[in-house]
Amino acid sequence: MDSNFFFKEATLRICGTLDLEKALFRTLEFLRPYLPAEKAFLHYYDPVSATSTVSASADNRGGQRHQAKTVWPEHWHRMAVNDQLPANIIINDADSHELARLMLKPFISDDKFSLLVVRLTVDGQWIGGVTLYAPGRDRFVEEHMRLFALLRDPFTIALSNSRRYQELLSHKELLADDKRYLEKELRRDYQGTIIGADSGLKPVMEKVNQVSHLDTPVLLLGETGVGKEIIANALHNGSPRRNGPFIKVNCGAIPDSLIDSELFGFEKGAFTGATARKRGRFERAHGGTLFLDEVGELPLNAQVRLLRVLQEKEIERIGGSESIPVDIRIIAATHRDLPLMIERGEFRQDLFFRLQVFPITIPPLRDRLADIPALAAHFLIKKSRELGISPPPALDNRALSILAQYKWPGNIRELENAVERASIISGKGPLCFDDLGLNSKTNAGVEPEQGGGEALHLDEVLRRHIVKILEATGGKVGGSDGAAELMGINESTLRHKMRKLAIPFGRKKH
Repeated sequence: MDSNFFFKEATLRICGTLDLEKALFRTLEFLRPYLPAEKAFLHYYDPVSATSTVSASADNRGGQRHQAKTVWPEHWHRMAVNDQLPANIIINDADSHELARLMLKPFISDDKFSLLVVRLTVDGQWIGGVTLYAPGRDRFVEEHMRLFALLRDPFTIALSNSRRYQELLSHKELLADDKRYLEKELRRDYQGTIIGADSGLKPVMEKVNQVSHLDTPVLLLGETGVGKEIIANALHNGSPRRNGPFIKVNCGAIPDSLIDSELFGFEKGAFTGATARKRGRFERAHGGTLFLDEVGELPLNAQVRLLRVLQEKEIERIGGSESIPVDIRIIAATHRDLPLMIERGEFRQDLFFRLQVFPITIPPLRDRLADIPALAAHFLIKKSRELGISPPPALDNRALSILAQYKWPGNIRELENAVERASIISGKGPLCFDDLGLNSKTNAGVEPEQGGGEALHLDEVLRRHIVKILEATGGKVGGSDGAAELMGINESTLRHKMRKLAIPFGRKKH
């Protein structure tokens, strides 16, 4: 037998695939003319748990993958740890061999059988072995062992590579599962935090419902902190792209020198430090939505490239010449006055027309006073969870009146911060907001409540607030100067809240 030919042909079969069962079957088919083998087994050993696992087997029917674990007896484990087991072994009476019988019990039922075993090691560490089986005793001789031992290194490489490959697949599945879970949580969170969808944000949500199922570019307008990202998420989650990526770019947070590489990516060697190809945000958003927050902060050169993407639906990486098609929906947002920026030459007019196909203006919090109780309740629960305060504290009896008086220049983001600050200061006690720096004027003629340290739950706070508004309007719910108009909500919504809170209808009689 030509050893070189034997080694070459067997190695091609062993290392020709990452599927151990296929490799083992192909190798067994090749070995049969030279060795009396009818079955083959590949197993790896874990010294920590003292277990051996048959991971693949093969016979004349093909290869199979397994996870057949065997706990080694203590004396055998001790021999393995102390490296007292032979590198190659012929066991011509394997039916009477304790360890052999134990490991192959699920696969062999013969009363008498022989085994040929080669141990596999990496950097001096034993990782497993490969075993050939033949029915009956005294089936293998030294020449068989000489040939089979030639394959130690190919089998070691195959077992090691396969285990690493399986680990990568396992990690990939875990990451995919985590991604699905996080996307689900993200969608649920944003859907659950659109507070005021039936009151202060009702006109906004009507527009969202009109355009979410389309690929039309949307421009979200509004002051800082009004919740533009939440509305962008609502647009994405209501679209056919909901299962695709939602990629956010804060255009104001990326230095001008890096904006092109962040948006469009770069090729290896495009500039100093570009040691590998990098995909930009546009490529990462392929099949989904790209949210350009604070788009008014984009430098002019990036505006030109963005305009091309909107027109051509393709990009080029920095340092590359290949045009890469991208299938994305653009949602942009800004708090800046883009028409004024166009007059000053700071923003391209043609890009503005591309982005503002469907503009949506999100009102500031001072125009959504009726949403403050629900927003405060949401942030109170959220911050209590983050700060480890359980149960969430109640509100001081003056809290809602104070919140309703404040002008909220920082909008919802400022309200969230105010609730967090009050939660830290008050701990488990009733929350008050005496540090907001209010002026003496009140909204809708509602004066803050005086005295009384009573802590109120949110439903009671909301009930008292509505009652005071009704008192200011003489009990008028709808129409001009009615409570619904003053609170900035739909009349039917207010009546629903009144019924829920057991607030009687009807105007005051004089």
